[in-house]
Amino acid sequence: MVEACSGDWIGLAVVVGPGGIGSAVAAELARSCPDLTVLTAGRHGAPDCSLRLDIENDRDLDGLAASLRDQAMPLRLVFNCTGRLHGPALQPEKRLQQVNRSQLQQQFGINAIAPILLAKAIEPLLDRDQPFHFASLSARVGSIGDNRSGGWYGYRAAKAAQNQLLRSLSIEWARRWPMATVSLLHPGTTDTALSRPFQSFVAPEKLFSPERAARQLVKVLLEQTPAQSGAFLAWDGQSIDW
Repeated sequence: MVEACSGDWIGLAVVVGPGGIGSAVAAELARSCPDLTVLTAGRHGAPDCSLRLDIENDRDLDGLAASLRDQAMPLRLVFNCTGRLHGPALQPEKRLQQVNRSQLQQQFGINAIAPILLAKAIEPLLDRDQPFHFASLSARVGSIGDNRSGGWYGYRAAKAAQNQLLRSLSIEWARRWPMATVSLLHPGTTDTALSRPFQSFVAPEKLFSPERAARQLVKVLLEQTPAQSGAFLAWDGQSIDW
């Protein structure tokens, strides 16, 4: 068991996004932190979700705090594991002429706008005297300093925007909620539907199972303290350039 789970880690944890990484993170939190009650939240029709939540739907977000208050436990951790890279009408751009407004809006909708609105939705549940963690999946390709290959305009820009939004959040919460910690976490390339079309470019030893990714992410997350709030970290705990 991770040492950080002892003592303070009692209450409610919510993992948003029931995909490959999200489901594995929820299972790992339940294993590592037995005093946490772990709920999963996802869109209507998502399997085995404790809460129905479309993170891009304002009405769902507006009702989230009330749903969590019904649990009658202090909220200790929220981990956003949602993300979008491709879909039926969405593909990462290889060159400028493939960039269009609709796809940019799709990328920003879930990868940048939704995480900060999720933080806004749960903020009324924070307690100034109680430790709280807010984490969200980012991606190394969202690093401006590390961008040496270009392409993927919308996804890169949306993840960079999320990083800036949550970095700003960490600064505000340090003043208002001094025991809160905000973390931006890069999981590494993980064997999920999001990465599957692009796995041929990944060495086998660098392609993680969801379970391995979850173990690594939870370990890094539980090591963070308010002094490190707002950090952009890889799965191994190493800092990533903004």
